[in-house]
Amino acid sequence: MSTAMTTPVGRMTALARAEVTLLGRSRGTLFAALFVPLLLPFSVQQAAREMDLAEAGLTLGTVVLPASIGFSLLYAVYATLVSVYTARREELVLKRLRTGELRDAEILAGAALPAVVTGLAQSVVLAVGCAVLLDVGAPAAPHLAVLGLLLGIVLCASLGAVTASFTRTVESAQVTTLPVLFLSMIFSGMFIPLEVLPDRVASVCEFLPLTPVTTLLRGGWTGDLSAYESIGPLVTALAWTVLGVFAVRRWFRWEPRH
Repeated sequence: MSTAMTTPVGRMTALARAEVTLLGRSRGTLFAALFVPLLLPFSVQQAAREMDLAEAGLTLGTVVLPASIGFSLLYAVYATLVSVYTARREELVLKRLRTGELRDAEILAGAALPAVVTGLAQSVVLAVGCAVLLDVGAPAAPHLAVLGLLLGIVLCASLGAVTASFTRTVESAQVTTLPVLFLSMIFSGMFIPLEVLPDRVASVCEFLPLTPVTTLLRGGWTGDLSAYESIGPLVTALAWTVLGVFAVRRWFRWEPRH
């Protein structure tokens, strides 16, 4: 074995290569990761046309663009990783990997790399496409857009590992992922912007895991989010990230559920 393969980066890269091969054999997971996020923005576009966006200070582009990235994070990263972690656990892959040089964090990160790269690439493509087709232009505050995207990736990866802990089979992942998918798409500002919701409902929705990500992404493009106004979403996102990492360390299962 080469020296490069004994480094953390080398070990995770090797694991990621193997994961790409395994992921390619799962047509259902691959379809959901690659094509579903590309179709959902059309539904958002139709729904947004029926809203009074001008009164809320929004445009069609500033609604569809962050929603498109959010869908990519949910399906390409979160839902995919629930299936990946569950499948590898039930196949005893995770258990065998723990007997080698790989550390627990390296195993989780290496297995997540293909999904993360897919979500990242897909988000960039969707952002560019929406910016051009919907005349959104370049982000006015790119640092917020980048921060929102990175936080979204970390959040969805940790949520995927946590959900996998309570998922018995790959087939049941279609059910266990529904709460996060449903709540995030409907109440995190993707399908329905918080600006058009009643104030009390919006104030509650602000504390959902993906809401700060959507807020930062939208603020990154509009430039309307001041430094002070960005503190709330950042704190909420970081709190969920810390909670997610703690939950993974506490409850993630490495052996099959019986």
